[in-house]
Amino acid sequence: MLNEPLENGYSFIETPFSFRNCCWFCAEPAAKVFHFPQSNNYVVNCPHPPLSLRTCQECYLPANKSRANAIWFVFKEVKSFLIKQYQKDLAIGINWTQEELANSEFEGGNFAGFQRSAWFMYEVAKKRVNFQGWPLIVDGINIEELQYSEEKSFSFDNIEYPCIDDAINHYAQAFFIPVDYFKEVLVAVGLERFAYAVRFCRLLVGTTPNERKAALKNLIEDE
Repeated sequence: MLNEPLENGYSFIETPFSFRNCCWFCAEPAAKVFHFPQSNNYVVNCPHPPLSLRTCQECYLPANKSRANAIWFVFKEVKSFLIKQYQKDLAIGINWTQEELANSEFEGGNFAGFQRSAWFMYEVAKKRVNFQGWPLIVDGINIEELQYSEEKSFSFDNIEYPCIDDAINHYAQAFFIPVDYFKEVLVAVGLERFAYAVRFCRLLVGTTPNERKAALKNLIEDE
């Protein structure tokens, strides 16, 4: 672990040697130092000491805008930002498998570039979203033991979402599903049947509100 000196009252988190030049949020090469809490973001009741950590330029922007009162909530906000930022890349893994892309016969056509790079871009986006950082140890104290959050993360189809709403919004956008309707279906079938809810809603893409309402009624009755 690398121990770094105090910087203007902030303590650098201890960093494993293998991650010494990496962003704590996504593991990409770090270009910035993020201090939390900052004096200009009006954080109150922060349960952990002031800290500094390295970030990439992209993760630094949402982190720096955060008004959360603890670093692990900033982490969730940054992950939500990355999911939105790389919606199209992550959707590749929803719509294709690696084998399907390899056998898509796009060679020489307008989509040849997509075939060559699509799965790579999906893997990069997935890795950044799924990366969980390393333990937050400040001055020898693991501040993750102070962590509290009523909102749990949600894992589905090899992606770790900061919360269920991020997963809902991601799939709703990928398949043009009305978000509120998707939520109603999930309430009816339960989160453990997320995949079923996605399939059910996809069957109703392009239908009228009344048709979706009738389908949901039938689903609830069948449940």
